[in-house]
Amino acid sequence: MSNRKQDFNTIPKLIQSRALEYGHRAIAMRKKDYGIWNEYTWQDVFEHVKDIANGLLSLGFEKGDKVTIIGDNDPEWFWAEWAVQSLGGAAVGVYIDCIPSEVKYYIEHSDSTFVFARDQEQVDKILEIYDQIPKLKRVIYWDPRGLWFYDSSRALDIRVLEESGQNYVKDHPDLFEKFLSQGKGDDIAVFCYTSGTTGLPKGAMLSHRNLFYAVEALEQYNPFLPMENYLSYISPAWLTEQILGLCGGVSIPFVLHFPEKPETVQVDIRDIAPHIIFYGARLWESLASTIQVKITDSTPLKIFFYHLALKVSYKRLEVREKGEKTGFLLGLLHRLADFIVFCPLRDRIGFTKNKVGYTAGAAISPDMMRLFHAIGVNIKNLYGTTEASLISLHKDDDVRYETIGVPFKGCEVKISEEGEILVKSEGVFVGYYKNPEETVKVLDGSYYHTRDAGVFDKGHLVYLDRVDEMIELSDGKKFSPQYTEIRLRFSPYVKDVMVFGGEDKPFVSAILNIDYDNVGKWAERKKMTYTTYIDLSQKKEVRELLKGIVQKVNSVLPEYARIKAFVSLHKEFDADEAELTRTRKLKRKPIEERYKDILIGIYEKRESIKVESQVAYRDGRMGMVRTEVIVHYLN
Repeated sequence: MSNRKQDFNTIPKLIQSRALEYGHRAIAMRKKDYGIWNEYTWQDVFEHVKDIANGLLSLGFEKGDKVTIIGDNDPEWFWAEWAVQSLGGAAVGVYIDCIPSEVKYYIEHSDSTFVFARDQEQVDKILEIYDQIPKLKRVIYWDPRGLWFYDSSRALDIRVLEESGQNYVKDHPDLFEKFLSQGKGDDIAVFCYTSGTTGLPKGAMLSHRNLFYAVEALEQYNPFLPMENYLSYISPAWLTEQILGLCGGVSIPFVLHFPEKPETVQVDIRDIAPHIIFYGARLWESLASTIQVKITDSTPLKIFFYHLALKVSYKRLEVREKGEKTGFLLGLLHRLADFIVFCPLRDRIGFTKNKVGYTAGAAISPDMMRLFHAIGVNIKNLYGTTEASLISLHKDDDVRYETIGVPFKGCEVKISEEGEILVKSEGVFVGYYKNPEETVKVLDGSYYHTRDAGVFDKGHLVYLDRVDEMIELSDGKKFSPQYTEIRLRFSPYVKDVMVFGGEDKPFVSAILNIDYDNVGKWAERKKMTYTTYIDLSQKKEVRELLKGIVQKVNSVLPEYARIKAFVSLHKEFDADEAELTRTRKLKRKPIEERYKDILIGIYEKRESIKVESQVAYRDGRMGMVRTEVIVHYLN
């Protein structure tokens, strides 16, 4: 074990050490505001953490309390979480797009006594349900715009909280240090709620020891240098950001960068040029789609050079994958291709200094990984779960696109007789909050049961699908719907897709969501007219476009797993309608139930199906959509 884990068994203790080590001499954080990067030193960070902690004590915070945090990635989120942990409490992250009823569930289930919320939008969600949560003492916000005249007995500015903390410490000078010194590695640091694909989200409790283990595991295959740039973009409600940003940012340490707002991320990345970046699988897919569409919209000469350079780079990857040396001529051509085409491309997407890019959260297409490696982005599959933190990762000299890498040292992985991935390591969580029965079930024996299906191939772990989501067809053959879905999403014109099959279904079918922006640009180039998403999705030309995409994927699938019919859905899958999790994973059962009439129509071989579905608007109102979708059958 590293010295930092032995000497500093909690994250706040390590923050105090960083402040003593670096003081005002080193930058810990940068946050962009109105186009200017504001900097915070390690001393600044520790003082904010201490003031917020003392402010919470002044409001009645007690050791072991839970605190919910909801908002974008900002320094204030990190300070609030570290302040809570320094007092022996646990932080509970919530995604910003959760609706009030979902937020209420997280606050109530976790028994949170305080809530930190970014802005008026999030504060209003809490105030709407405030009287329904007796344990809730106060909402604390950090963006005051629009909140000046709110009742301070319920909603309090974080700056006022810090001032209260500075006054409180005068009468209680050593109380914060007493709480801080009592912290232990086995204390619960965070609650990370599961995605809830099969039911209500469960509160997975993770300790400081779990988080430190995950950072140290990551460093086995990617040794980091102190003060490298890291972009904090993925929501801290997701365990991966807890590991990389909130723990790794202190443990390595990184210089943490926070974008001005989600809409400016791509511009901000070019400013930062981060050495390390983490995107969820869907974000990598979105970036790949953007690159492909931008190239398509470019000049004929640029398109020619791009595809020529890509051909050279793919050839080089092919040679290296075989373990052979790149010859002089191929090496020279690749350097020219990289200088002329890929260096400017990486600059456009902010990857000029990038050492590694991680993807996790869902399977990603091997074709997409190959594309990024071809343009010079060192993307790696990082496999883990909320309950077991990090499990495996690709090594720099051993990246195989169809696998999820090699298990970390100290992480024991085996495959059960049923084909399930089982894990034993220090990263395995403490348990589910208020759910001992489910905890015992997943920790049956000495291994954590991931419910993921996988196999080993020459030391690499291969992820197949969720065990419960492998589909058995009427002839008894099984296939992974996710295997097909990720390959369809490699197309810039497909945003989401769900594949269907089963014992009662004689063939495989699919419901596709078009990418409205990219298909819209494609339609404009074809001089097609359209009005809405519904109109565009049902155009004959669009269905023919999707048909070509489906046929291309079918060509690499066994006959029994090929898609025989598909529908271009009249709307996108939506997390607010319980069709997706907040990390954009498909909720298969709710989708199958919601669109059962479409599925019945497909298997009855109808040419079109009338649909009537309820949609949830972002302001909470409900509406009805009535239209007709066309079924496209393939030979």
